[in-house]
Amino acid sequence: MNNSKEDIVLSSVYAGNVDYFSSLIASKSAVIDIHEFFRKQSYRNRCVIAGANGPLNLIVPIQRGSGKTRMKDVKIDHSQNWKKIHWKSIESAYRTSPYFEYYEHLFFPVYNGNKLKFLIDLNDKIAEIILSCLQFEKSIPKSNYYISKVSESADYRQRIHPKQPSLDFSAGIKYIQVFQDKLGFYPNLSILDLLFNEGPNAIVLLKGT
Repeated sequence: MNNSKEDIVLSSVYAGNVDYFSSLIASKSAVIDIHEFFRKQSYRNRCVIAGANGPLNLIVPIQRGSGKTRMKDVKIDHSQNWKKIHWKSIESAYRTSPYFEYYEHLFFPVYNGNKLKFLIDLNDKIAEIILSCLQFEKSIPKSNYYISKVSESADYRQRIHPKQPSLDFSAGIKYIQVFQDKLGFYPNLSILDLLFNEGPNAIVLLKGT
């Protein structure tokens, strides 16, 4: 069971994984640091879903600047047709999942609507939809400055990273995935995987109850 009631610091991420939302839900309060520098090969602009051939990275292309760029200033590169690719990948992976049809209408406009300029706006919009689907109501403020003073245990900005091991949050969360019979179970994927497969039960699994 997840009982880690503390104040935590998170990064802005693209359709965050199970660790991300489990830690958010378990926290006493959380703040998203949008003044940290963007880090390559992180979840800030990518998520991992379960495709027909295994884990599939969906990466939002960003405009390259000179030097370091703070998260709040990172712009999406719309010269690439990433929105169509991402939606087709999500649709292909989850069309046959139990709850995709219940949530499809909420996510589709993100990939078919107006082009958002900044990465954090895209991340915020998707996180808002996800939390609404989870029926989880909690205010998640954004920082007004880079948060430098925070304990290691409460700083999830680097702990939740593709190259870091999964946290305890996701270790006990098991459910049936679309291609599990063929490929086996993949833990700690994007929350989209859990949501489309488990629907209303997703929040129960995240809470560990």
